[in-house]
Amino acid sequence: MPIGSSGKTNSALATAGPGRTTGPGGAIRTFKGTERALRADRIGTPGLLLSVLAASAPLMVVAGIMVTTYQVMGIVGQPLLFVALGVVMALFSVGYAEMSRHVHNAGAFYAYIARGLGGTVGAGASFVALVSYSIMQTGIYGMFGFEVSALLERYLGASVAWWIPALLGVAVVGALGALKIDLNAKVLGVLLLLEVVMIVIFDLGFAAQPGPQGLSLHAFDPATLGGAGLGTSLCFAVTGFVGFEQAPVYAEETSRPGTVVARVMFLTVGFVAVFFALSCWLIGVATGPDHVVAAAGEHGPGLIFTLAEQRLGTLFTDVLHLFFVTGIFAAMLSCHNVVARYAFAMGREGLLPAPLGRTAKASGAPALGSLLQTVLALVVVTAFAVSDDKPAGDPTAPVIHLSAWAGNIGAFGVILLMATASLAVIVFFVRRGAGRAQAGRLTASGLAALALLAVLVYGVKDFDILVDAGEGSVLGWLLPSLIGVAAVIGLVHGSLLRARKPAVHARIGLGNEAFQLDKAAGASAPGGADAPAPHKESRP
Repeated sequence: MPIGSSGKTNSALATAGPGRTTGPGGAIRTFKGTERALRADRIGTPGLLLSVLAASAPLMVVAGIMVTTYQVMGIVGQPLLFVALGVVMALFSVGYAEMSRHVHNAGAFYAYIARGLGGTVGAGASFVALVSYSIMQTGIYGMFGFEVSALLERYLGASVAWWIPALLGVAVVGALGALKIDLNAKVLGVLLLLEVVMIVIFDLGFAAQPGPQGLSLHAFDPATLGGAGLGTSLCFAVTGFVGFEQAPVYAEETSRPGTVVARVMFLTVGFVAVFFALSCWLIGVATGPDHVVAAAGEHGPGLIFTLAEQRLGTLFTDVLHLFFVTGIFAAMLSCHNVVARYAFAMGREGLLPAPLGRTAKASGAPALGSLLQTVLALVVVTAFAVSDDKPAGDPTAPVIHLSAWAGNIGAFGVILLMATASLAVIVFFVRRGAGRAQAGRLTASGLAALALLAVLVYGVKDFDILVDAGEGSVLGWLLPSLIGVAAVIGLVHGSLLRARKPAVHARIGLGNEAFQLDKAAGASAPGGADAPAPHKESRP
């Protein structure tokens, strides 16, 4: 462990026997029993990597986000954005991964923020995380229902309302979410691998039969990034990276979390940056860089399927449609698992009702957390289904709004969390006297925070474009304000806990076992692990 072995820490909490931590002000119990613990050693590097990559939904990003960005923003240099954002996400991962070596908590974002910026700010972050991932995951059901309905219509001639398969998806995902994480990882792994294989095949087809300008590298020219749509294009591209930051959520369930989680984050960022940049570039190659914006405007999200059919035939395109749907399903399941674990962590630490902080005896999974997300998804999908005024109205409007609004609101919240977590990493190590030893990592975190804040500013400014709400629409400020409301509720809740239940407030971010640096501090103190640390911890 990079910090703690030298004894240079100002942490107040040191272990005092199994499952307890002590400080000058009394004892804080961190172990609440096995029913409050996720099952360890359930998932290794391959399983975690596949689970995290599934959340990034490669085919959905390539066929949806990339084509939409070409269509709406007209930024030919979109592939270069994935390269640039890959650098930003790698910088973010440097400090985030180091933090993951010391904090093993399913609360991930909010646990890290609590350890750096205090329990009250951590409480605010917990509600932002819960709302962001919940909204994002619920939005994917809209796209899933629409695509399944289209497949049934195309191949079976059956007319099925989009919300019927969407609700079936809610039920199936809810059932899988309550099962063992290693089983979920296998399901996600198979679906992800099939998805990636399909993308590789049509990428090779595009490269083998390029458009009129050949294998042009024009898209990587920085001059192609000019234009008013650059900021919004950045926000769209960020959504393609969402998923890698979820790796620490599974820290309690992995083997060797101090190594596996960090490894998976860097592998995911590298894969996403390279894979998406190449795929995005090859879309432009297939049409010709000078024609990609017009082609996207003509075909919309169907552009990938049109280009693939021209080169690889109808059978391949039919299979591609099928795996597009399974890829969406994989993203739904992956996001569902994350939300369930955030709800579990918050219930265990007193931020949500205590029953949510219990695991199922049979599977060791956060079953009630899974049920909570299932109910929320059921309510939201039902609300959008009711607003579907077929046959008089546009039957696609509710599902399009559900997917676009929810996806971008969720991404907005995740960007905010990433920027805040970067700041928390810096404060965390500096307060423990490790600023000089961690100077490189803290510099990377600072640069990442600045870049993420810039993207966040663009996101707020152009949110009406992101959700296709129209300039001046009330939705342009109302929808992103949901994240602000979640943050305020969390901060108020944290403040009340600090005033009325200080013991609960002191546990925020600690999880079900003593904090790793605190363990090391206790072990290195005179008297070993049973000795209290000499300084009282200061939590803002």
